[in-house]
Amino acid sequence: MKKFLLTIAIALVASAVNMRAETRLGATAGVTYNKLHFGQTDILRSDAMLGGNAGVMGELMIPGIGFGVDASLLYSMRNAKLHFEDKKAWSAQGVGTETATFHYIDIPINLKFRYHNLNGFENTVMPMAFAGPVISVLAGHSKCADQLSYEKVSLSVQMGIGCELFEKVQVKVGYQFGVGESCRTKLLEENTAKNRTWFLNATYFFK
Repeated sequence: MKKFLLTIAIALVASAVNMRAETRLGATAGVTYNKLHFGQTDILRSDAMLGGNAGVMGELMIPGIGFGVDASLLYSMRNAKLHFEDKKAWSAQGVGTETATFHYIDIPINLKFRYHNLNGFENTVMPMAFAGPVISVLAGHSKCADQLSYEKVSLSVQMGIGCELFEKVQVKVGYQFGVGESCRTKLLEENTAKNRTWFLNATYFFK
């Protein structure tokens, strides 16, 4: 898999050198629907909650083949509701339902494919797919710090589909899953949890 991704990256760079790459910059914002997934599934019940993100995105596309890359710098807020009252270790301390909030600086980097051979219809609606890693740097968190310890940097992988409207606005929906832990409990053998996030974003390009 690593060799395959490296081959694609080298091909994209080589193509960009030999032909004029199309670059754009835009503003992006969206909503997130996040849940914490614990490795030991019965340790702590978690409910998904809404959050959001906003920032800027740059895109580089190779003309004629539909492939390219994009990278973003986002502020992202992901929430999850945790039912500490289900376990005696916490309920005995008077801890009930708490909202775990993660404030991240996210850096997603995607390999993107846009299907543009639609006999001119792509100027109105152009379908696309994307996938890539996301580096998340923790900028702040909720008062759940009394029950949880938070990882300062975490890694996720995201993938999804979308479309470009009128060559100006991109709308995409996707799923992001943590491959590294996001937090861990301070009690009950420090069980680790990872974020699982659905997201919907819209990006407006300045040119």
